[in-house]
Amino acid sequence: MSSFTLLAANEGRDDWYAVYVRHQHEKIVAESLLTRGLETFLPLYDVVHQWKDRKKHLSLPLFPCYVFMRGGLECQLGRAVSVPGVCKIVGPGGHPAPIPGAEIEAIRKTLNSSFRVEPHLFLRCGDRVRVRTGPLANIEGILLRKKNTCRLVLSATLLERSIAVEVDECSVERVGGIDVFAHECAAG
Repeated sequence: MSSFTLLAANEGRDDWYAVYVRHQHEKIVAESLLTRGLETFLPLYDVVHQWKDRKKHLSLPLFPCYVFMRGGLECQLGRAVSVPGVCKIVGPGGHPAPIPGAEIEAIRKTLNSSFRVEPHLFLRCGDRVRVRTGPLANIEGILLRKKNTCRLVLSATLLERSIAVEVDECSVERVGGIDVFAHECAAG
């Protein structure tokens, strides 16, 4: 797994914002924001696309059409929106809204692990779980079964986008309730 993180001088502001960009312009926008002195984060995942005659390894954005930008919005809005390919800063009612730092940190931690990460449909309902052990310890998300594996779905709520990472179902516990997953694992 990989991520494309560009760092600039942090002006003491820790808020992250989602920048909505034109389709397939994520990498160039992230680089352009950096040249304007803005800190950006573009989470990428590795995938193999296969055609009849060849296979190609690609690094694609986990959140297509979005780049994350960090810092005080009042002084950076003009610099960000004027970048070619940028459509807007995301938020309800057309007003930019910060993304919780815990959501960005969960995405970073997941990308830095050895687990396979891929985009996933956004989910609102389902059991919230927390990983108890391993490199993803204390990350919370929604548990999902796909084929014979369990996946932890992590969401960027403001974007209404999610990613999924494979986890051992025995390593998760239900948040705020009875730990049915550990019970099923012990019984099975």
